[in-house]
Amino acid sequence: MAFQQQTIGPATLYCGDSLEILRELNEPVDALITDPPYSSGGMNHGTRTQSPGVKYIKNSKYHDFFGDNRDARSWAFWMTQWLSQTRRLVKLGGYAMVFSDWRQLPTLTDVLQAGGFIWRGVVPWDKTASSRAPHTGYFRHQCEYVVWGSVGTLIKCRHGGPWPGLMQKRVIPSEKLHMTGKPVELMEQLIKPVIPGGIVLDPFMGSASTGVAALRQGYRFIGIEMSQEYFDISCQRLEKIYLTF
Repeated sequence: MAFQQQTIGPATLYCGDSLEILRELNEPVDALITDPPYSSGGMNHGTRTQSPGVKYIKNSKYHDFFGDNRDARSWAFWMTQWLSQTRRLVKLGGYAMVFSDWRQLPTLTDVLQAGGFIWRGVVPWDKTASSRAPHTGYFRHQCEYVVWGSVGTLIKCRHGGPWPGLMQKRVIPSEKLHMTGKPVELMEQLIKPVIPGGIVLDPFMGSASTGVAALRQGYRFIGIEMSQEYFDISCQRLEKIYLTF
């Protein structure tokens, strides 16, 4: 299988389909931390098959991304496939942390377990009242969620903890390089339970916010991204961080 690979200091980046590349990887990792496509926008076939930019933002300035057009059953099947491949790579006692919105939260708790991980909880991410407001009859959708678990037993952490069960960080649009990009500071908080100096795997790297957080905190990073545009952005971003640190 041909795919593009780039090594930047402690980071190894791949451009291609995650499921195919994961099958080729053999290096054990200490944590899976990722934000896969949710495929949650749209209530019918017509709206589900629209591009992410049209579905979520309208007139988006960002590049579109792949894999956001599955219905609920095909999304669950696909998620189980790649989670099973990452389960093979994550070490005993390692972490899995996967982002979701409210629509896919119930299914994600199922597929994490179907993929072979032990489900251990949900960490809400409060985007604060600065999140996009619905009309006045709604509660704000100001939270996304991190479904987390482990491979086998979690031993007592020797470098800190217990870690916060709720994280609050507002999104600053001017800092985003990806339509669904997560704040680097949020990712730094999520990485903290992982053994210092360990390897963090992100099969849906996007613009590499997880990679930036990993390098800043002294971790190694393996990232996969299907979009050439976002792969190039990630390489540039991590090269800058590597030269800085």
